[in-house]
Amino acid sequence: MQFLSSSLSCLTSIDSFNSTLVLQAVRPIMQKFAPIVLVGTLAIQSIFAFPDPSRVKQQRDAEIVKRSVDSFIATESPIALSRILCNIGSDGACAQGAASGIVIASPDKVNPDYFYTWTRDSALTFKCLVDTFISSTYSASLQLEIENYISAQAGLQTVSNPSGGLSSGGLGEPKFNADKSAFTGSWGRPQRDGPALRATALVAYSRWLISNGYTSTVQSIIWPIIKNDLSYVTQYSSMIISTDCLQKGIKPDSIYGKKFKAPVSSRSLLNIVHLSKEVLWLHKSVKAAPTVTPTPQVLCFLQTFWSSSSGYIISNINANNGRSGKDANSILGSIHTFDPAAACDATTFQPCSDRALANHKVVTDSFRSIYSINSGIAEGVAVSVGRYPEDSYYGGNPWYLNTLAAAEQLYDALYTWNKIGSITVTSTSLAFFRDFSSSVTAGTYASSTSTYTTLYNAIKTYADGYFNIVSTYAQSNGSLSEQFNRAGGAPLSAYDLTWSYAAFLTAAARRAGVVPASWGETSASSVPAVCSATSAIGTYSTATATSFPASQTPSGTGGVSPTTTGSSSTKSTSTTSSSTTKSTCATQTAVAVTFNVLKTTNYGDTIKLVGDASQLGAWSTSSAKALSASQYTSSNPLWSITVTLPAGQVVQYKFIDVTSSGTVTWEADPNRSLTVPISCATATSVSGSWQS
Repeated sequence: MQFLSSSLSCLTSIDSFNSTLVLQAVRPIMQKFAPIVLVGTLAIQSIFAFPDPSRVKQQRDAEIVKRSVDSFIATESPIALSRILCNIGSDGACAQGAASGIVIASPDKVNPDYFYTWTRDSALTFKCLVDTFISSTYSASLQLEIENYISAQAGLQTVSNPSGGLSSGGLGEPKFNADKSAFTGSWGRPQRDGPALRATALVAYSRWLISNGYTSTVQSIIWPIIKNDLSYVTQYSSMIISTDCLQKGIKPDSIYGKKFKAPVSSRSLLNIVHLSKEVLWLHKSVKAAPTVTPTPQVLCFLQTFWSSSSGYIISNINANNGRSGKDANSILGSIHTFDPAAACDATTFQPCSDRALANHKVVTDSFRSIYSINSGIAEGVAVSVGRYPEDSYYGGNPWYLNTLAAAEQLYDALYTWNKIGSITVTSTSLAFFRDFSSSVTAGTYASSTSTYTTLYNAIKTYADGYFNIVSTYAQSNGSLSEQFNRAGGAPLSAYDLTWSYAAFLTAAARRAGVVPASWGETSASSVPAVCSATSAIGTYSTATATSFPASQTPSGTGGVSPTTTGSSSTKSTSTTSSSTTKSTCATQTAVAVTFNVLKTTNYGDTIKLVGDASQLGAWSTSSAKALSASQYTSSNPLWSITVTLPAGQVVQYKFIDVTSSGTVTWEADPNRSLTVPISCATATSVSGSWQS
């Protein structure tokens, strides 16, 4: 799997992980936003006239969709969070056998086998965890997960593999075994975006450490890893820009082996631009030796992906593969380089730029006629989104993560419009906006105008529609696979895909107005007049310091953290300004606790939960709570249940195995213990294996 940098959010699924769930990053923070009446879209006709019935119906339908999405996010968020952590070794219940800090793509080991770790997936997941850690109540357990990941990546950098060694191209190896050994099977390699993504995640955590007074930790442990990745990015982005290289071509890129056959993708180049700017800041903070970054020429080359004649981003250029170039990669590239401090800059394809919006329409519309599941859905209404129209992997189907990405780009755009107080329509983006107002013309519309209100509210509903599709085709237990069938919507390919859950959490966070820290796009968007090839040779060295100091807690001086905006679900013509506020939330009095346990059972057996609390049956086996086996497989015998408990309560509990005849077998001592967290979080989870 492949895509760019920036912003996700996650939870915990490791045994004894009882820390704060930090759901601020994904919960509907809209409860903090002041509700705004929908009068701006009601089109009052005259003093005694009734509102236009068609518009009233549109408003009513939009409110129904909003409530449906609100409910889905509230239900799915704790599930998504817990299952991401379930897929992280070594304590994740779904990742048994994976090394500490290693993210598996999916617990699925057959048809397809995704029980491997991909550099890009791991980086995206931990960028999510870092953003969650920064924006939420301090969690030592979550911090330990981040540190385990960093230590694991230091080791992976040194593993010789089919792409090479540390200094000979090995950092471009896309995939490793879950135990951190090299994967030597056939694959589309190298894949250049992994190192840039990883470095971006590490830079984000480094910012927090430095802002809290732990610069020495960054200098000794994290910077050597980042520097290796930056050397790789600089060396090989220079090669990508080289005309000679483009003529010869680089080995095919792929997502889990599905060949793209493209020398380079716009997504990878966008991430290089992002990383280069981030590293310049970090570089000064740790007082490191000068490091070459390729930003200007990469940005120059990036412009060649935009086709003004076609009106969309051609995701794969210099490739004779018979494809149109319409690709969800371009949407992912836009959302992962979103900078909340930037306006609608088209040079980096910011989500609200005219190029990105025009591209959004072309890419999503390309799936309207080819999927039966999208039959009859009009333009301007959300559809299921796949990878690219010509895709044939598993029959070529919609992907949950791409459908969510389509929503996320729109939420990013809404955030920016709310922040700058206007929407600009150009000839490039006019077709996109005409889906929401047939009479709109090119121009800039202030937030005080009815046109702004009409467009803003309609696009918010449009974005929610993509979430509603995922809600419709998610499994009843909240499980998100890689794909869902193009005809009937049934889940397909790998189950419990880590990236699907991450995409859900990211889109939910953006919908709530939670965004990552700025990466400095405004000072990195100047395009050279002439693109030219550059030359650079990377310098590499093994990162030897991998043990983090204890107790690196917040200093109270504040840090670089994701922010929230006061944007609401709808806009009114009376709204004349926007505000940015720091997120706050109410401490919860009750928490939904998900209990996960791995236990291989015989047919007819049921695993139950019993404990000292009344909600857990007060140690009475006849009142024990039955767990669900909906995710149970022979290779991952997972049983789960969610129980609501009072915040702050300390409970003792055990699991029991009850046969079909009623025979009860208790797991071995000692009793398990849980302290329900007191925080803003509405949910948490604990995971482990049956005690024999």
